[in-house]
Amino acid sequence: MNNQSQKSTRFILALIGIVLFTAIGGGLFWLATASGQSVGVALTFAAGLSMIFLPCTLPLIFIIVPMTLGKSPAKGFTMALLFGLGISITLAIYGAVISQLGGYFGLDKVTLYMFLFAGTIAILFGLSELQFIHISLPEFAGASPAWLQKRSDYVKALGMGMLLGNAGIGCPNPAFYVILTYIAGIGSLGLGAGLGFVNGLGRAVPLIAIVILAVLGVNTTKWIARRKENIDTIMGWSLVSVGAFILTYGLWGMHWWEDSIFHASWNQFVMDIAPALAEIQNHPMAHGAFSGPIWIGWWTGIGIILITILWSWIKKKKMSIASIIISLALIVLGILSSIGVLNAKDNHTVQQVHTHTKIIINNQP
Repeated sequence: MNNQSQKSTRFILALIGIVLFTAIGGGLFWLATASGQSVGVALTFAAGLSMIFLPCTLPLIFIIVPMTLGKSPAKGFTMALLFGLGISITLAIYGAVISQLGGYFGLDKVTLYMFLFAGTIAILFGLSELQFIHISLPEFAGASPAWLQKRSDYVKALGMGMLLGNAGIGCPNPAFYVILTYIAGIGSLGLGAGLGFVNGLGRAVPLIAIVILAVLGVNTTKWIARRKENIDTIMGWSLVSVGAFILTYGLWGMHWWEDSIFHASWNQFVMDIAPALAEIQNHPMAHGAFSGPIWIGWWTGIGIILITILWSWIKKKKMSIASIIISLALIVLGILSSIGVLNAKDNHTVQQVHTHTKIIINNQP
């Protein structure tokens, strides 16, 4: 790509970024201030936009941004679009399933299997980025290795989006919960999948906008080359951490995180600013494959990360100060969970705040 073409691409992306950030601001303002909203495309999309503030969705920034750094602006933007498409596909699947099962609790088994699968795959891809293991994409019939190699980044972006689209399911804000209830009530496969897809697009827009800032702000090849190892490391550890989070959801359910002071305090903060954007209080939570005390969920996620850190020490034959500090912090976190300090409900640190946003449910298809 010549210099003039690169300038044109960057200019177009800058315009797209302005449009996206304007849409984000307008959508969030509308969701936070409007009342009497009926379930439809606008509410579904705006609810997706607001999910970026929830602790289940925000960490995705630290995966998609490193994934696109070092690529050309056009390629980085395309990868972000595919990542967003993957999220939308996953949400469309959830919407279709909910519409047929007819209730949120009927989704338990599907959610369980998707959490277990997505968490495991995310961890494996993270270990691959850290070069602890090697994962090769399969060679499809009729496709040469060169053809596949050129498209591997795009395949990875789409696949990561589909897998990590599961991360935000456990943190519904009031609007999203109303949408789920509406989809379950109408029983329409097409409408359920469509609204799920639109909600996924809303979730993807802030991520795409942030990627545009990243690819436009970093345009020096030498800068990227010097920091490529650090970028890959950030993405690898982010994938392992998010994967551990999702996998623990699948193994032990959501209570270990949903009832924690971290989750509750952040949600309280968002509620104080804009109640309509915060996660709904006392929403139904999916059960895991096993039942157990809250602390076992914490130790499962912490254990996965600690084992990965130990693996890194053995592989590199050295221990960095940062990894030692993080390991000690995780161990302290696990101990605090064991004695119940992290449980928000036991400590009564978060008050219940009721949203005043009125949303109308019309169960007519």
